[in-house]
Amino acid sequence: MPHYSIIIPVFNSSESLEELFRRIDQTLSTLNKSFRVIFVDDNSHDNSWEIITRIRNANPEKVTAIRLSRNFGQHNATLCGIAQAEGEFILTLDDDLQNPPEEIEKLISTMAETDADLVYGIAREKQHSAARNMGSVVIKKGSEKIFRTKGEGSSFRLIKSSLAKNLLNHQVNFIYLDEIFNWYTNQVAFVQVEHHKRRFQQSGYSPRSLFSLITNLVIYYTAIPLKMMVYGGLISSVLSFIFGIGFIYRKLASDVPLGFTALIVAILFSTSIILLSLGVIGEYLSRIYMVQNRKPPFAIREIMK
Repeated sequence: MPHYSIIIPVFNSSESLEELFRRIDQTLSTLNKSFRVIFVDDNSHDNSWEIITRIRNANPEKVTAIRLSRNFGQHNATLCGIAQAEGEFILTLDDDLQNPPEEIEKLISTMAETDADLVYGIAREKQHSAARNMGSVVIKKGSEKIFRTKGEGSSFRLIKSSLAKNLLNHQVNFIYLDEIFNWYTNQVAFVQVEHHKRRFQQSGYSPRSLFSLITNLVIYYTAIPLKMMVYGGLISSVLSFIFGIGFIYRKLASDVPLGFTALIVAILFSTSIILLSLGVIGEYLSRIYMVQNRKPPFAIREIMK
């Protein structure tokens, strides 16, 4: 059984995969650590699966190749790898070489020194696009305020298997690993690592996908929209009551006609609040429906162990 399982979710990364495996092999061999790389192809559109198959056939004792039936997203693909992982430690790493495999040693040293359950490799300076960096900042600050986390996190992590396997209990179709880790442990450590510019394919995180990720995080892992409905309804009720008292006072004191405009404004205001609340409730009901349907977070099309 390998000491380390290294999980790499793959999406359209055929150009970097062979170099990535070679550098992982050199790094772990130098550290005298036994390992197995688990490539999880998240339904790539290029020839990534052919490259993974070639790497696996050349190194059957060191590589597991998994191909998903459709695109499930990076976190779901990582969860699939965790389900197949063996050994005492699990390391997750992106497929684009922005986190150099040579930095794995820093994560291993930090875990040995701190005995943390989870170690994140944090980039000194992220070499992403402006949109990607802005999305990361929003998620980081949101995690600090909403989830009461330290706000740090990355896909370059070293995890004790005993912690990682807890994730397999979460059978929902949207998985965000870092928030689930936060449910299970506070023993988290951080170490600064190098972060290089992307050499090959473009990032799969567009502004639209980042917005979708933030929306799913808020709805699946918080009750913020429901609380906003409560507070919004309370505020609108108080304002409507105040306006109503004002109109009644004017009617009684000055015999001022209430007027058509005041009536329309009141109707539109209350209707907009109701429609917004119904929209939020509908969104939550749709998520509950998907959870109750127990849709799996991933589906494997092919696996080569």
